[in-house]
Amino acid sequence: MQSWRASLLRFDEHGHAVFDRDGLLVTGPGADGRTVVIAAGDHAALQPRYAQVPCTHLPGRLIAPGFVDMHIHYPQIDVIGSPAEGLLPWLEHYTFPHEAQFADPAHAAESARFFCDELMRHGVTTALTFCTSHPTSVNALFAEAQRRDLRLIAGKCLQDRHSPDGVRDETEQSLIDTEALINQWHGVGRLGYAITPRFAPSCTERQLRGAGELAARYPDVWIQSHVAENVDEIAWARALFPDSRSYLAIYADHGLMRRRAVYAHCIHFHDDDRALMRDTHTAAAVCPTSNLFLGSGFFDFAGAERVPFAHGLASDVGGGTSFSPFVTMRAAYFAGRAASTGLEPKPGVSLSPERLWWLHTAGAARALDLEGVVGNLQPGCEADFVVLHPEATPLLARRTRAAGNLAELLFALIVLGDDRVVERTVISQAK
Repeated sequence: MQSWRASLLRFDEHGHAVFDRDGLLVTGPGADGRTVVIAAGDHAALQPRYAQVPCTHLPGRLIAPGFVDMHIHYPQIDVIGSPAEGLLPWLEHYTFPHEAQFADPAHAAESARFFCDELMRHGVTTALTFCTSHPTSVNALFAEAQRRDLRLIAGKCLQDRHSPDGVRDETEQSLIDTEALINQWHGVGRLGYAITPRFAPSCTERQLRGAGELAARYPDVWIQSHVAENVDEIAWARALFPDSRSYLAIYADHGLMRRRAVYAHCIHFHDDDRALMRDTHTAAAVCPTSNLFLGSGFFDFAGAERVPFAHGLASDVGGGTSFSPFVTMRAAYFAGRAASTGLEPKPGVSLSPERLWWLHTAGAARALDLEGVVGNLQPGCEADFVVLHPEATPLLARRTRAAGNLAELLFALIVLGDDRVVERTVISQAK
């Protein structure tokens, strides 16, 4: 066993922050040998029980759960910050040409190493990520994540139409490849597979039906795609699938909405779409930096509370502009305060710093059906955590020293923080 003494942040079952100014985190082997949280709480209360456990004292530091990124594209690390008029031109001019390079195993492996380096540098310890349409891209990423013991969920893109040469796949072979990758990687160590239709317009009816059949055959794998991000994309999807009630309903009509299904963006929704998300236990990955960057609109946080469905935060690199959870939480706060550009008018909401942090840790884990496994520091959770330095920059130090309570501390980190705050990222290890 090992213990760590610092300020300590975690969350209870209701999503409320639990904070120990002088806390103790005790880790050790769980039932399967993997490092888990044994105890977490006030140092004075716990120290007598664990006095013989070696302790690392980190004065002035904050230990918090590792961040959970619900939607990110590992093949898009080289298109971050590329100028475009909107989503569809950005895909055409930047994304697809770069993704074509992932047919090369050497390029995929180098990119996977860089991608995992960036996740850990920014304190992200669990990620749901898109690969490309090439199985080589999936194999490279899973091999790199397995080497590091990262908890990572990923899948090969399905896109058998409306995609250029180099990334377009063939319907039957794409489904064969997906099933082979499930059998090769899903459940190996901390890895999980996600059936990944890129988005409905990129898939034929036959490919979507096949994806739904795989989802039924393998109920413990994840599903991921995009929906209702951009008004032009919505019109295109509705024209291609006129028998479906809405863009979102296209996925339901093909058996692709259930627990462990995650759809990125979910901006332009009516309440019947929100109810469909709720009733099928499907989750939304909220991507505020990419929504702002591409001018797509803003996620309706108030609507997601009015007709409640699971949701959490995501970077959406490379449409998103940073790996940093601090940048993502900051953008989510701005988006929550903004006026609606969606299908329904809405008032702005002010998301509390505790809520923003929960949406990127324990709340995101809940949305991924990994509650009690990652995203928290309660006993039994895998011991993924970050050591944060609240005085990492002069301005941040000045502000955090004046923080009178937890909300002020967390909000200062959200507004002023970046990767410099993350002093160390600790990953649960298998013994």
